[in-house]
Amino acid sequence: MQKILIIGATSAIAEACSKRFAAQGHSLYLLARNSSRLESLAQDLRVRGAAAVHCATFEANALETHQALLEQVKAELKGLDRVLIAHGTLSDQQACEQSAELTLQELQTNALSVIALLTLLANHFEQQRHGSIAVIGSVAGDRGRQSNYIYGTAKGALGIFLQGLRNRLHKSGVQVLTIKPGFVDTPMTAAFPKGPLWATPEKVAQDIDKAIEKKKDVLYTPGFWMLIMQIIKSVPEKIFKRLSL
Repeated sequence: MQKILIIGATSAIAEACSKRFAAQGHSLYLLARNSSRLESLAQDLRVRGAAAVHCATFEANALETHQALLEQVKAELKGLDRVLIAHGTLSDQQACEQSAELTLQELQTNALSVIALLTLLANHFEQQRHGSIAVIGSVAGDRGRQSNYIYGTAKGALGIFLQGLRNRLHKSGVQVLTIKPGFVDTPMTAAFPKGPLWATPEKVAQDIDKAIEKKKDVLYTPGFWMLIMQIIKSVPEKIFKRLSL
């Protein structure tokens, strides 16, 4: 049985992951902003077989609260073996282009708040010398495109941070997994037209679960996104800048 913290637990991918973890009999601690949705999810997970489910409200950008909250999580779970960080926003690119304040807010939520949490969590796992840290990034972080470069910047910065963290924690026996989903059909993307490249949260959760068990470093999900992004990254800049992507 693992003691698992899920941050951003009411997001579609995190919720799908939590249902898999509950069915496996793990103990869970859920953090998210919406208290009513949290409690409803917690009740569902108890029915699905979780050994225990705790929950608390969480504001990612209230950085000053992170340390005390993590101490509370470790005390109530009586330890911590695994963390999944899944909170974030899907940036409005056009609005960000018109507002430096909004741009910085999106970078704060999608990159800096995660990095702040990881800094604290890394010290716990390094001292413990075992465990897994899994963080949901995005294929958008692999190359800047005009359609979403604010969001992509945040995910790209997060990806570099995770590379360094993985290098640091490897000697301590701690897994650091960077998760790079492609298009996922969630409430956050409800307005987008869907096609064959879109995946369900359940498919992504299945891939995440397997990647954690196999101690992978980087997960593209679904797997065909690795090839797609290799092609996109290989296009020379003088050509790429002329494309409408």
